[in-house]
Amino acid sequence: MKNTLSKSVLFILILAVSGCSKPVRITEGKIKRETLAFAPKVTGRVLKIYVKEGDFVKRGDTLAMLDVPEVNAKLSQAKGAVKAAGAQRDMAKHGATANQLTQLRAKKMGITEQFKFAEKSFSRAKAMFADSMMTPQAFDEALAKYNGAKAQLTAVNAEYNEAVNGIRPETRTAALGQAEQALGVLQEVEVALSERYIIATNDMQVETISLRIGELATAGFPLFNGYLPNTTYFRFTIPESKIGNFKKGENIEVNVLYNKEKLKGKIQTVKQLTRYADVTAAYPSYEIEEAVYEVKIIPDDMNAAEKLLVNATIIL
Repeated sequence: MKNTLSKSVLFILILAVSGCSKPVRITEGKIKRETLAFAPKVTGRVLKIYVKEGDFVKRGDTLAMLDVPEVNAKLSQAKGAVKAAGAQRDMAKHGATANQLTQLRAKKMGITEQFKFAEKSFSRAKAMFADSMMTPQAFDEALAKYNGAKAQLTAVNAEYNEAVNGIRPETRTAALGQAEQALGVLQEVEVALSERYIIATNDMQVETISLRIGELATAGFPLFNGYLPNTTYFRFTIPESKIGNFKKGENIEVNVLYNKEKLKGKIQTVKQLTRYADVTAAYPSYEIEEAVYEVKIIPDDMNAAEKLLVNATIIL
């Protein structure tokens, strides 16, 4: 009787202790992959999209084409500027043409005759003014005509000598600089025109396409988002009280909940998180004063890991 009573009391104590003990929490994590986004460098309207969500694209593939009419207009302007600057450069390089030299000679002869006439008239005017046979007003008019003819002759001689002897080196350098500047503007516009095509810079599996045909894509807006191949890893957030159980380089096994698959991997990094909001486990358990750490595990079988769903829950 006493033995039966003792066993009953012991059984009740065991149940009481079991009922008061805290449940064992399972450490949960998430399946992650490195992401990548492709964005246009110029603003334009989406004209064509060559891929679909879920497609695997390779580096160099064309993802989309934008309509950028402003760049076409700037291209025409840049081509015109290049032609004009090139003509100025060639003219400075080769100097005046034969017809231009003929025109300058005739102009020089005409102005020379005008100067000689003005010089003779001024000589007579001086003699008459000295004998008081000319008024001061008339003398001043003769002097002004003489000085004007002299200035014209000086100008046409300089123009003729420049045409015969060639353009100054400074003028040639300036014309060459203007031509190179115009060519640089043309190259810049051509680069902007090529940017209407959005080209994949890495292999990637397309996850989302943010815009559709006809919508406006602004410069820098991520139009394509996706995952880089062979970058799957397992991420756990561990409180400070339990982080001592995880060591860098340690082999570990995780269980995938949705397909009951088990995968082995190695702990690559253990680093502290800067914000508690970065915790991704469904039921995090830690004290408010505790630091929280991220444990990153690289799977041994990357091919098998690549088939798993992103953000699916895993447990240790």
